[in-house]
Amino acid sequence: MNNRIEKLYDYMDQNSVDVLLITQPQNVYYFTGFLTDPHERFMGFVLVKGEDPFLFVPLLDAENAESVSSVGKIYSHDDAENAYEVLQRYLPSSIQCFGLEKNHLTVKNYESILAVAGADEIHEIDELLQDMRISKSQGEITKIKKAIDITEEALRLTLPKIKLNITEMEIVAELEYQIKKLGAEGPSFSSLVLAGEKAGHPHGNPGDRKIKTGEFLLIDFGVVLDGYVSDLTRTFAIGEVNDQLKDIYDTVLQANLQAIEVVKPGTSIANVDLTARAVIENKGYGQYFINRVGHGFGMEIHEHPSVHSKASGLLREGMTFTIEPGIYNPKLAGVRIEDNVVVTKDGVDVLSTFPKELQMLDV
Repeated sequence: MNNRIEKLYDYMDQNSVDVLLITQPQNVYYFTGFLTDPHERFMGFVLVKGEDPFLFVPLLDAENAESVSSVGKIYSHDDAENAYEVLQRYLPSSIQCFGLEKNHLTVKNYESILAVAGADEIHEIDELLQDMRISKSQGEITKIKKAIDITEEALRLTLPKIKLNITEMEIVAELEYQIKKLGAEGPSFSSLVLAGEKAGHPHGNPGDRKIKTGEFLLIDFGVVLDGYVSDLTRTFAIGEVNDQLKDIYDTVLQANLQAIEVVKPGTSIANVDLTARAVIENKGYGQYFINRVGHGFGMEIHEHPSVHSKASGLLREGMTFTIEPGIYNPKLAGVRIEDNVVVTKDGVDVLSTFPKELQMLDV
């Protein structure tokens, strides 16, 4: 974390930034080791040129911040105070250039900060933080792998509970019970369990639909653990399925495998999507592949890079992202097979290990 903070100070020197304010909770965690959701209260990590950095937190978070943060100076504000006026006490009286995260701040937050900063110039730092976070350290990858391990174990424990006439939402409840029991802080997004034709909608809503034999069951979920997330999708057959469904499944599986094969440093990000898309289009299902093939993840479920057919940039070591091609026919079925991968020095490591061959659930 000290190295990360030094990079921020170097950036401030190179870009003549006098004060730099980081407000997104995951970014605060990335630089300080302190993670919390301040809800409507104001929180930030502040760097002033020539001074030690400090954390500015709600009073109710101060004790926790002091116990875990790598930053020594911590200031707080209580609920009866104007947080921005309190922050002003710790800022220089004259600020030429103020750096902040425009993508994270609301208009109200932005205007309140400007009022107390009185800066002549605002410098956006969103791209800087995105670039720093896009390549994960070995410590971050270890945390991600632990989150994936819990996800896969929760799925293993849930599958035997799936029987005829169980509802999608009952399966969701079982998955989320298991992830909590295994030690996760919670789901990393709203868990998706979609049966039959409902799986033909990539982001459908689980409900009271009961599973039936001869159809697919799509399960897409993840966990949060120690500030990092996982995101896994597997599609299962409920009893025996017909040849058309098997062909759809095999096509998605081949798209997944071939996209993984092209991952290595220096490959264009777009090529990962285009490789998977070519497999699906060549089998005649192109119109049913309606989403990008993947997205970055780490402390958030959706991070950079966005892995789509027109993405710019090249893959580089340490990038973590999903590879999740799918075929979605809303009148028939949907299949998605999603893995979590990391770009290595020589190629790729697939961090998710749950089997991908079509598995028929004996219900």
